[in-house]
Amino acid sequence: MTDYDFLTDQFEQHRAHLHAVAYRMLGSASEADDAVQEAWLRFSRADSDAVSNLGGWLTTVTGRIALDMLRARRSRREDYVGSWLPEPIVHTDDELDDPAEQAVLADSVGVALLVVLETLTPAERLAFVLHDMFGVPFEEIAPIVDRSPAAARQLASRARRRVRGAAPSPDADLGTQRRVVDAFLAASRAGDFDALLEVLDPDVVFRIDAGRSSPLARPPIVGAPAVAKEIVARGTRFAPYGRPAIVNGGAGVIVSRAGRPFAVGSFTVREGRIVSIDLVVDPDKLPRG
Repeated sequence: MTDYDFLTDQFEQHRAHLHAVAYRMLGSASEADDAVQEAWLRFSRADSDAVSNLGGWLTTVTGRIALDMLRARRSRREDYVGSWLPEPIVHTDDELDDPAEQAVLADSVGVALLVVLETLTPAERLAFVLHDMFGVPFEEIAPIVDRSPAAARQLASRARRRVRGAAPSPDADLGTQRRVVDAFLAASRAGDFDALLEVLDPDVVFRIDAGRSSPLARPPIVGAPAVAKEIVARGTRFAPYGRPAIVNGGAGVIVSRAGRPFAVGSFTVREGRIVSIDLVVDPDKLPRG
């Protein structure tokens, strides 16, 4: 085995973990791929013999790369119209027999949580993701955000409070989620306003990410009557093309026309009702087929 092959083998053992870190930081699978590739380039140029904890070193390097990418992206998004949503991770039923896809699914993080993470500052997000989700000590997080360990701890604490206050905790049972979403789809296809109210939480939030310049872009719609009215007015014609999917580990729907995905919907279900609907129609964020 050559030195290059040895380095490649070492890195590949950590690739899935690094992608999980980057996706939680960036909310984009494609940007996470870019971050992991940059981590590989830095690793291939580094003195790997001097690294005592390779997994920890690669995690902090990937975190630093993702932090820089997040800061740059935020500076470009000041004119974004409507809701920004993460790039969804979508699985259909026939994919779940694949062990690799099952591993990705098990490591998914909900769209609702990613939406809340997007409201954090880049430094807060990094501290929360690395410490709370991956157990990285604050002593290792501190130099990435140019703060002391105590200050890094405070960043994570602030982020944790915001996440707990804003991210709804969904029903854990996927079958329960599926039944509620199926009832929503049936009511949508029928244009049944009253049936929609039955499955929507009174304070439900409906967000659409249509991309930077799409005429579909709009602010979030809040409240069951307003959301049901929107679905009856605009969504009924698309509902027949929707089929069940697993989106970021929860019950969702993928809408296709002429064999191509047109939209992906993610639902957060709590206590048997839908508390948030996140619809991605931005073509740059949709599955390719």
